[in-house]
Amino acid sequence: MPTITAKDGTKIYYKDWGTGQPVAFSHGWPLNADAWDAQMMYLGARGYRVIAHDRRGHGRSEQTWHGNEMDTYADDVAALHEALDLKDVIMVGHSTGGGEVAHYIGRHGSARVAKAVLISSVPPVMLKSESNPGGLPIEVFDGIRTGTLTDRSQYFNDLAVPFYGYNREGASISKGVIENFWFQGMQGGIKPLYDCIKAFSETDFNEDLKKIDVPTLVMHGDDDQIVPFADAGALTAKIVKGAQLKVYKGYPHGMAQIHADVINADLLAFIQS
Repeated sequence: MPTITAKDGTKIYYKDWGTGQPVAFSHGWPLNADAWDAQMMYLGARGYRVIAHDRRGHGRSEQTWHGNEMDTYADDVAALHEALDLKDVIMVGHSTGGGEVAHYIGRHGSARVAKAVLISSVPPVMLKSESNPGGLPIEVFDGIRTGTLTDRSQYFNDLAVPFYGYNREGASISKGVIENFWFQGMQGGIKPLYDCIKAFSETDFNEDLKKIDVPTLVMHGDDDQIVPFADAGALTAKIVKGAQLKVYKGYPHGMAQIHADVINADLLAFIQS
């Protein structure tokens, strides 16, 4: 399997397909690079080089006891970009991966970056506090921790339902999508997945968003039950200078998988704009 070695020696798995301008994808929790298959096939067939990595502790990357936080995640992305010598890259992040993209730019700058796309992403900050009254209470994330620790197999099966909006009236439910979500989640290491809950829920990305100086597209469903739009995409689009915002009526958190036809077309239009 292709891997790069992070600065602490951790092996990070990646896919690197096609030729052309690079598009690099960062996935959400608890998934891996396979979550981007529809986008990678679509853009790869249209003349782009498509790259996706498994975040440390997720998927096929090495499972780590330490380093499961945003600074190291961003440094791992930097190591990948350097190892593959990516230039003029379009960075695309979903959910936790959107935080990873923002923190990479905030921490490492945009010298290698042409554009950024944040899909159903966790910034500015998910956790409710005095400074973020619209966020989710700590009890929500404690529940995720409990589910992950006690019976993550069942928990991931259950979590897939609101993740894809399958609990909404009239939803067309795919057992295969649920099973794939479960499968990807179960490939991750329990310690890295547990630690990542704190990383995606408590990291404050406000300063990172202010440092984004490349064209940015924010895509978010208005029926996102995992990362609610009002305290995420809506605020992010106001903070990132010149950001474009596309709101998808009735779309869930996992819209890039189950509405790939719409998301792919909009993604390509932004890349080509």
